[in-house]
Amino acid sequence: MNLLDLIISPALAEGTTGSVSDPLSGLPFLIIMFVLMYFLLIRPQQKRAKEHKTLLSALKTGDEVVTNGGIIGTVASVDESFATLVIADGVVVKVQKQGINQKLPKGSAKI
Repeated sequence: MNLLDLIISPALAEGTTGSVSDPLSGLPFLIIMFVLMYFLLIRPQQKRAKEHKTLLSALKTGDEVVTNGGIIGTVASVDESFATLVIADGVVVKVQKQGINQKLPKGSAKI
């Protein structure tokens, strides 16, 4: 008995009966895993990205929004890439449209 045998068990050769396993036997498992990953990860992410793109394209003056940083404000103007938010009386912030996380119902932002 070797010291290495205590850490890693030795592989013992078994007698072969002449049968060879099918090389495609693992293919159904891989297909099932891909379908499962698609429905649990890829599809919901694509749906959220589409909803966010729709939210940004429908953004207009007067909408109340929350940025990714948690700042709540009212949209004062919308450009192609940027939106100007009023976050308090006399405080105006220019943010990228991609930085807007969600739209709030009217009256949520008490400015």
